Amino acid sequence: MSEFLKVSKVMLESNGIYFIECPGCKYLHPLHVGSQHKIRWDFDGNLEKPTFSPSLMVNGGHSRQCHSFIRNGQIQFLSDCHHALAGKTVDLPEVEELE
Repeated sequence: MSEFLKVSKVMLESNGIYFIECPGCKYLHPLHVGSQHKIRWDFDGNLEKPTFSPSLMVNGGHSRQCHSFIRNGQIQFLSDCHHALAGKTVDLPEVEELE
């Protein structure tokens, strides 16, 4: 069973995968880093104001699509998102520690 570790006020980590809470979707979004993952993101190492690249696409092509850039502790939602924050940039919200 995987356990989540709160590594900063805005990120959780489990098994080498970072998670941010998306304020548009209201769900955690995973970001795989490190060579053990086939698909992975570059991470600048800043746990409080992270930057990941390239963009993050969740549920691509589905009715709950979310597409964003995570830069300097903010989420820049692209216009192809299917939620109310499409086209907006907001700070990463604080995450709650999960049991």
